[in-house]
Amino acid sequence: MSQKQEKNKIQTLLEILVTSTKLGLTSFGGPVAHLGYFKDEYIDRRKWLNDKTYADLIALCQFLPGPASSQVGISIGILRGGILGGVTSFLGFTVPSVIVLVIFALLYQHFTLDDVGFIHSLKVVAAAVVLHALIGLGKKLTPDKSRMAIALAAALIMLLYPSAWIQIMIILAAGLVGLSLFKNKAASNIESFPVNISKKTGVLSLTVLGSSLIVLPLINNAVNHSLINIFDTFFRVGSLVFGGGHVVLPMIERELVPQGLLSPDEFLAGYGMAQAVPGPLFTFSSYLGTMMEGITGAVVATIAIFLPSFLLIIGALPFLSELRKRASFQGILMGVNASVVGILLAAFYDPVIKSSIFDGTDFALGVILFALLNIWKVPAWLIVIIGVIGGYILNGLGF
Repeated sequence: MSQKQEKNKIQTLLEILVTSTKLGLTSFGGPVAHLGYFKDEYIDRRKWLNDKTYADLIALCQFLPGPASSQVGISIGILRGGILGGVTSFLGFTVPSVIVLVIFALLYQHFTLDDVGFIHSLKVVAAAVVLHALIGLGKKLTPDKSRMAIALAAALIMLLYPSAWIQIMIILAAGLVGLSLFKNKAASNIESFPVNISKKTGVLSLTVLGSSLIVLPLINNAVNHSLINIFDTFFRVGSLVFGGGHVVLPMIERELVPQGLLSPDEFLAGYGMAQAVPGPLFTFSSYLGTMMEGITGAVVATIAIFLPSFLLIIGALPFLSELRKRASFQGILMGVNASVVGILLAAFYDPVIKSSIFDGTDFALGVILFALLNIWKVPAWLIVIIGVIGGYILNGLGF
C-alpha cells in the first residue's frame, strides 16, 4: 500500500470514527430511532450510501439475530472502510453508552434517574426522528398500492400480536409475496457496492460462529471460570436473540437472576439506565458484566454479545451485492422492505408514541421537532439539544 493510500485509509477511518461517535452520543430512542439517525447522517447528509442500498441493509439485518441497528451501523462502516471500518463504526456508536453504564454499575446504589425530566424530552425527540425516517423510508419502499398493502398488513399484525417470532414470520411471508408479485419489476441497473470481503472469508466467519456455539458451552462446563461463563452466556444471547434489545431482557434475566448472579433490583436498575442512554440497548451487557466481575467483566460481556453481529455481517455482506442483481432476490427484497416499513410503523406506536406523547405539551414539542427535521433540515444531533431545552422551557412555563 502506497503512502497516499495509507493516508486516505486513515482519513476514512477517522471520518467514520467522528461520525459514528457523534451518533453514539446523540442517538436516543432505541433501535427504530437509530435507523432514523443513521439515515439522516449517513445517507441524507454524507451520501455514503443511496436509499436503495440502505434499505437493503436494513432488510438483511432484520433477517439476522442480534441488534439490527448496530448491525446496520457495522455494515455501513464495513462498506465505507472495510472490516476495520466496521469495527471503528461499532466503537464510535457503542463506547459512549458502555462508559456510562459501567460507571452507573459502579455507583448504582448512589445514583438514580427517577423523575429526571430530560429523559422524557429525549423520548419525544426520538418520536420526531422516527416519524421523519418512517416517512422517508415509506416514500422509497412503498411507492405503489401493493407494497403499501404489505406494509399496512405487517403493521396491523405486529400491533395485534407483538412478538419477535411474529416479526420473523412477517418478514418471511413478505419475502414470498414479493417473489410472487415483484420479480418482474426488477431493475436491471442496480448499483453494486464494493465489499472488501471475500466469499471465502464470509463462509469462514459463519463457520466460526457456528463452531463457537458448540464449543463454548463445552469449554465453560470443563473449565468453570466466571469470565468464560460470562462470555459463553452473552455470546449465545447475541447469536440467538431476534427482535433487538427489548427481547434480550427476559433471555438474559433467565440466565443470570435465578442463578443468583444479580438480584432482581440490580437487574432492573441497569435496564432502566440502559433505556436512558444513547446507542444500542445491547450495551446493557456492559452494566451486567460490571456487576458480576468489574470492568473486566464489562469488557468480556460487551465483546461477547456483539461479536456474533460482526461474524454474521461479515458472513452475509459478500453475498448480498451479487444477490441484489437477481430478479427473484430483488422481488424478495421489495416485499421484505415493504414489511419493514410496516414493522417500523407498528414500533412507532409501541413503544415510541406510547412512551413519549402523554399530553398536549409533548405533542406540541414533537410537532416542532418534526418540523425542524422535515422542513428546515436541522441535523438530528441538534434536534436532541433543542428537544431537551424545549422540554424544560415548555414544562417551566406550566404547559
